[in-house]
Amino acid sequence: MALFVAVSVFYTVTLVGNTTIILLSHLDPHLHTPMFFFLTHLSILDLCFTTSCIPQMLVNFWGSDKTISYVGCAVQLYIFLGLGAAECVLLLVMAFDRYVAVCRPLHYAVIMHPPLCHKLAFLVWASGIFGTLVQSPTTMKLPFCHHHRVDDFVCEVPALIRLACGDTRVNELQISVIGAIFLMGPLLLILVSYGHIAQAVLAIQSQEGRSKAFRTCSSHLAVVFLFYCSVTAVYIRPRSRFSQKAGKFLTLFYTVVTPTLNPLIYTLRNKDIKGAFRRLLWKDRMASEE
Repeated sequence: MALFVAVSVFYTVTLVGNTTIILLSHLDPHLHTPMFFFLTHLSILDLCFTTSCIPQMLVNFWGSDKTISYVGCAVQLYIFLGLGAAECVLLLVMAFDRYVAVCRPLHYAVIMHPPLCHKLAFLVWASGIFGTLVQSPTTMKLPFCHHHRVDDFVCEVPALIRLACGDTRVNELQISVIGAIFLMGPLLLILVSYGHIAQAVLAIQSQEGRSKAFRTCSSHLAVVFLFYCSVTAVYIRPRSRFSQKAGKFLTLFYTVVTPTLNPLIYTLRNKDIKGAFRRLLWKDRMASEE
């Protein structure tokens, strides 16, 4: 019951926070920029990511029957894995956006033009579909043990691999390759981009300019750290002792806590979001007075 209450609170904050970002980015013309275009996609991903697993999780926390059907488990796996892979690529795209904003500010509008932003968004969602179609079918074809007991909060690949009673070496190799493509590859490129950003920030003479550049990137860097640290620990070595013991708690972290913190990090540290919220409230107040 304690987990039910805690997860319910986190899920409510996730729904409210991410929906607020989506609405503000759509309603306020000042937020019609590439950064908030990708932030909107991150909020949509987080909403779908949490909704694919948390309602079932809450049902299991509430009652004594902690089961899920085979079809329900498969659907959850396909959606969960696809959205997770898409988020990995989206965080890389957002890092590229921050790199252009800090290192090529005079060419930012030319480079990050709307057609490119839409192509990058398409790449994000297509990557998620590709990732789940490669990994999910082979995982669901594993010879599962007769007890059918998934030692996790959700149906995800590492938990289902541990449930299998047959040879899982091919699946473990496959998830390692997928992990290298969708986790380690983007993470390496993100670190390289932030290395260039750090050099550009240190070259700025004014303290105000450095502070502005730092504020521009710190929110995204915090989200990257929270997401990648927890996911990498679970997916790189799914049968490791650490993954077996701490995996489900890390799963709870990146499915429940991280999507809740994302909108809080971006709203509390972003003047544009807070300004848009104040303008929206002022507009509503003026409309009510008229």
